[in-house]
Amino acid sequence: MAKYGKRLQDVYKSIDRTAALDLSEAVKTVKARASAKFDETIEVSMNLGIDPRHADQQVRGAVALPHGTGKSVRVAVFARNEKAEEAEAAGADIVGAEDLMEKIQGGFLEFERCIATPDMMAIVGRLGKVLGPRNLMPNPKLGTVTPNVGEAVKKAKAGEVQFRAEKAGIVHAGIAKASFTEAQIEENVRAFVQAIAAARPAGAKGTYIKRVSMSSTMGPGVKIDPATASAGAA
Repeated sequence: MAKYGKRLQDVYKSIDRTAALDLSEAVKTVKARASAKFDETIEVSMNLGIDPRHADQQVRGAVALPHGTGKSVRVAVFARNEKAEEAEAAGADIVGAEDLMEKIQGGFLEFERCIATPDMMAIVGRLGKVLGPRNLMPNPKLGTVTPNVGEAVKKAKAGEVQFRAEKAGIVHAGIAKASFTEAQIEENVRAFVQAIAAARPAGAKGTYIKRVSMSSTMGPGVKIDPATASAGAA
């Protein structure tokens, strides 16, 4: 365990890393060991039985967590006229059209979510090389290209989490803060796992959810029994 610091090595000594815990026990274990001086993020990782290189095995979507993520999300919106006013009223941090495009081209990227009305995509499309690699490109499948910008902004601000399977078939996301109650963390985990289960692609064969684990920013990771994380999710 030389790759871990002494603190984390000591923590791991009290955990059976080979055991898959039921969700409640996993939450207690991770929360109790989130001892950093800041409010650590609780992250869930899932290993799926898919090969995202195939078009019919891609997993991507968004889920509104019951208790949010505990993180403040800055939202940028591409919209004009009454839609721009709607976005501002919903709490968007920055709203614009060509002016926002030019600002981003100039290096402005101080936002975590980008939303656009359909008529703005001709402008947003010019930013593909900037927004794409950062997973900020608006996408209708994620609800970020929509005429209902006010609703989309409210969801983003309330803690909606976007997810996408990586090349190795792994999906992960921050789903809570260590300061949340055990019940809140558990409910957020279930909502996330259920969303992944519901997003099972047509091309997935055999066991879809293979492994589930949870950790805090500076704490140890523990395995979770998928069957206890979400009824029918495994």
